[in-house]
Amino acid sequence: MKQIFVIILVLSTRLLFGQAFDQDRATSDFFTQIKNYDLSAVWLTDSILANEDEMRKRPRILGFIGDDYQRLHIRFISIIQNPFNPYEYFAYGKTKIDGNIRSFQGTIKVTKAQLYKEVDIPVDSDGLPNYKQGYVVCEVNLYQDRKEKSTGFFSGKLKTGFLIDDKGEFRYDAISFYDAMFSNNDFVGAWICYSTKSIKRVHWGDWRIPESGDLDIGSGEFSVNEKYVKNGWENYMISFYDTPEGEKARQKEKDQWWKNCP
Repeated sequence: MKQIFVIILVLSTRLLFGQAFDQDRATSDFFTQIKNYDLSAVWLTDSILANEDEMRKRPRILGFIGDDYQRLHIRFISIIQNPFNPYEYFAYGKTKIDGNIRSFQGTIKVTKAQLYKEVDIPVDSDGLPNYKQGYVVCEVNLYQDRKEKSTGFFSGKLKTGFLIDDKGEFRYDAISFYDAMFSNNDFVGAWICYSTKSIKRVHWGDWRIPESGDLDIGSGEFSVNEKYVKNGWENYMISFYDTPEGEKARQKEKDQWWKNCP
């Protein structure tokens, strides 16, 4: 019965999330063409072009697991396009939850690709001539190592925005970077434990976390509701303080934890 419930939960998430995507502005189908581009460049990049001439550091992915919004750290270390199926990517990385680091591997499969009919040019921009803007929707299945304790698998949907610039280069879409609610690489899904079959909600994203309920109370940027800070968000919130403690917290946020564990 639990296995059936898992399937229903994941499929329901996918359907609801997919419907939300379809409410975007007018688009045209880009599925056939997307196979000619390597999306790993968007998923793995450490820097983005915030406008025509400003490079910015891409932040760590923000995520939570469970109804108590426990902080989830996730790092994709390698994403490789399948040479025999360009719509499929092999992913490897690690997660950290409450100090416990676990490895995973799995697939990211493009199921939909759309190109906006008009580029969403910011009000203060001089325009982006000949740019193309679009998004992909992907099915994500990531499996943690069964040999490690308290492991399971992640399953859900990922939406990623991309740009094709006037030189034909494929890159991260940060056109609306200065919008207060800007986000990208939005994932909504679940984690299912191998041993107990228990299910927990898992969401993550860049800059903001999609469908995060009352976790995020920030207006200009992601900010954690006080009642959830104790669930792994303490250091993140201290990092905003202009104090010696805040500086230490900022350095800790930069820690490459995925390299500290085999």
